[in-house]
Amino acid sequence: MEKKRIDDSEPGPVPPPAPLDRFGFAKPELNNSPDGLAKGRSANEYEREERRIRKWRKMIGVGGSDWKHYAKRKPHVVKRRIRKGIPDCLRGLVWQLISGSRDLLLMNPGVYEQLVIYETSASELDIIRDISRTFPSHVFFQQRHGPGQRSLYNVLKAYSVFDRDVGYVQGMGFLAALLLLYMSEEDAFWLLVALLKGAVHAPMEGLYQVGLPLVQQYLFQFDQLVREHLPKLGEHFTQEMINPSMYASQWFITVFSYSFPFHLALRIWDVFLYEGVKIVFKVGLALLKYCHDDMINLPFEKLIHALRNFPEDAMDPNTLLPMAYSIKVSKRLEGLNQEYEKKNGTQVQLADFHEKKKQS
Repeated sequence: MEKKRIDDSEPGPVPPPAPLDRFGFAKPELNNSPDGLAKGRSANEYEREERRIRKWRKMIGVGGSDWKHYAKRKPHVVKRRIRKGIPDCLRGLVWQLISGSRDLLLMNPGVYEQLVIYETSASELDIIRDISRTFPSHVFFQQRHGPGQRSLYNVLKAYSVFDRDVGYVQGMGFLAALLLLYMSEEDAFWLLVALLKGAVHAPMEGLYQVGLPLVQQYLFQFDQLVREHLPKLGEHFTQEMINPSMYASQWFITVFSYSFPFHLALRIWDVFLYEGVKIVFKVGLALLKYCHDDMINLPFEKLIHALRNFPEDAMDPNTLLPMAYSIKVSKRLEGLNQEYEKKNGTQVQLADFHEKKKQS
């Protein structure tokens, strides 16, 4: 069988070098924010970080060989360390270990290559169209048809073939791109599979299926949580006719990777992969709580702008995340899930009733 050529196009010109932050994104001009831009570290900070890395290396073992044993023996230590942030040099490996994707990779040798090289996808043109819109300011994805864009295309194309029911939806590109900054194509593909198919936590594929059923569920749950945790703000949102679909859909679809500062998104992803989607609800509530007093009197237009453009100080992970961790949502999310299913089931039954009535 002749191998399918992934992309016959020649790479475009390499963009001129621009100042980059420590994650590889072009630095915005006149930005002095504490977002992890490359800056000198004191000897004490450097030593503290080195000690932290040594602790993590001891915890996971060579290539992750000790991870499962340690995680089972000391889950409270693992949880605490993950919430403090995984060292960047170990992030890719640890993400694979805590997501269950490493096991999927080992159980499916050669599958990724088969999907990329020999299969065709109905979504190929859609993927090509969207690639240049994904992290366009990152050095890895800037060059047209360059290595970053080719890798992103391969991962998304492979997934669209692997799960033809979901195929490809635009928001998936940000998940895949984030993963590719920390691991190989094949590793990124299997982590995407682990997330969408639910290797450890509840499957996420409903975020991307027709009608976005899981997005609708999460927005219903989040709306109720806002009313319960922040009743005054919830009431103000009702008066101004603001609902979560106007500002929070992307939080769930891209797990904060779309428009949030990268250093914050990484810290959220550390916890998300270990604890599940509840951290998205917690961070969302923490953001609203932090900005509560500023938002409580804003009219509709200014409120929408504020909900899509949070202030820089609200995006500091060392302030926002401890606030998020203090918010308890697990039991209430379970109750709201049952409530949503009951409500949705009733709506489906009503729709079927009306359809039958039309036919009779």
